[in-house]
Amino acid sequence: MSERGKKIRNGIVIQGGILAAAGLIARAIGIIRRIPLTNIIGDIGNGFYGAAYEVYAIILLLSSYSLPLAVSKMVAARVSRGQYKNAKKIFKASLVFAIISGGIACLFVLIFADFLATTVMAEPMSATALRVLAPTLLIVAIMGVFRGYFQGLGTMTPTAISQIVEQIFLVVFSLVFANLAFGRGELYGNLMMNSNYAPAQGAAGATLGCGIGAIAGLLFLMIVYYASSGNMRSAERKDVTKANEDYAAIFRVLILTIVPVILSSVVYNICGVIDQSIYNHYMDGIGQADLKSFNWGVYSGKYKVLINLPIALASAMCSAIVPSLAGSFSNNDIAGARSKVASAIRVTMMVTIPSAVGLSVLGKPIVDMLFSGEVDLAGQMLLFGTLSVVFYALSTLGNGILQGIGKMYVPIINAGISLVVHLLSLWVMLYFMKLDIMAVVFANIIFSLVMFILNHLAIRKFIGYKQELIKTFIIPLIVSAVMGLVSFGIYHLFRLFLPVMASCIIAIVVAVIIYFAGMIALKGFRESELLRIPLIGKPLVSILQRFGVM
Repeated sequence: MSERGKKIRNGIVIQGGILAAAGLIARAIGIIRRIPLTNIIGDIGNGFYGAAYEVYAIILLLSSYSLPLAVSKMVAARVSRGQYKNAKKIFKASLVFAIISGGIACLFVLIFADFLATTVMAEPMSATALRVLAPTLLIVAIMGVFRGYFQGLGTMTPTAISQIVEQIFLVVFSLVFANLAFGRGELYGNLMMNSNYAPAQGAAGATLGCGIGAIAGLLFLMIVYYASSGNMRSAERKDVTKANEDYAAIFRVLILTIVPVILSSVVYNICGVIDQSIYNHYMDGIGQADLKSFNWGVYSGKYKVLINLPIALASAMCSAIVPSLAGSFSNNDIAGARSKVASAIRVTMMVTIPSAVGLSVLGKPIVDMLFSGEVDLAGQMLLFGTLSVVFYALSTLGNGILQGIGKMYVPIINAGISLVVHLLSLWVMLYFMKLDIMAVVFANIIFSLVMFILNHLAIRKFIGYKQELIKTFIIPLIVSAVMGLVSFGIYHLFRLFLPVMASCIIAIVVAVIIYFAGMIALKGFRESELLRIPLIGKPLVSILQRFGVM
């Protein structure tokens, strides 16, 4: 590879790393937000919020989620040929597309909010939150075009910063409005003798923060766009391209680029909507309608919040590995592609395996430390459900790897097969085994397991990758098992004379020390692999070097 080619590839990798790190920060902020939000609106409020957000998320995927990727690909292709005028036309055409698709999605939700909440999700009290979310669909669509435009120009920094800005505003205003709306809801709920009115209003207040966060992110991107418009106009003046593209052709290519990504994303993420719809209708059918919102609130607001933290790392690893992997594959460097796949999987397992074990053995005290309300049910979910942490991380990473080597439709097919197996298992566990909300937990483990297996077989087929087992799985499992047993004992020992929070923190600190000591002793990781962990890699290596253990 030429020196220029190496510089370009290194630049892509660095930009991918920036976006991965920012995505991890933004996602972590959003997940952590659910802790105080749950304490404000309660488990029932979380059930209403979850129903509204699941519908919003799927409609967002259908209307505009893939716009940044499509716009960035199309703009990058023109910029690489010096066609800056055509790149600007793509930006303008994409804005029109976003306004149309986002506007239709917004109107659809506003008009059919009651139908979606009552008939589809069997959660009528979530209709208000869904209506409040509707305008956010339009704002996010427009914001996606700006993000894709900057990414196409080769800079991920505006997107990265806008994600963090969006999450900061979202957290602040969702908590403020949730608190205000819940208080007002209590007042009116008492007058109407409806105890669910306050949680429903609190959920609606929380969703208002989503819109304000999106507006803040969009305003930041618009400021950057206008600040850099002078440079773009200068580049356009130097553009001597005669082949100007027409808008009809741009719309056609835009749609053709978006469709595969939409299909993949929807199939992979539709489980939440289907699960809650099936579960709520099942609970209505057996006369347990009063429990469905509470149980789902515990599931979505406590269990999923905690397991999503380590899974967020896998998403960040996907963002980081895809540009580098695509470069290796396009240059026919299959050995390099295999090495990057192995390294990404190993790093992900080094984090997710101990996280799953830790959440399993300390799940109940962690929930008790962080949340108010129900503890036992959430602890039971974490005890049995943390296997999904490992399988979802592997399946998410597998999606990124397959996309990186150009096999865009393979994850769609795999997700479709996994979804069918998931639905069959959920139906059996609900209607025949009577497992209640735990049926949803187990069905999602099955979905992630099947998805991981199918993705792994596909990766093996396309690049001849064979999974290394000892360092990737066996050593982390052994060390994590020891860590889990010791931390469990430490927690219960200190719990004899200390409160839950102090005992839990001590147990977690001991667990971290045991895990890293065990991994170092068994040579379970290398310095180069630790450095690949987004955000925490370099500080972690510095600490280990300071103590003379690396």
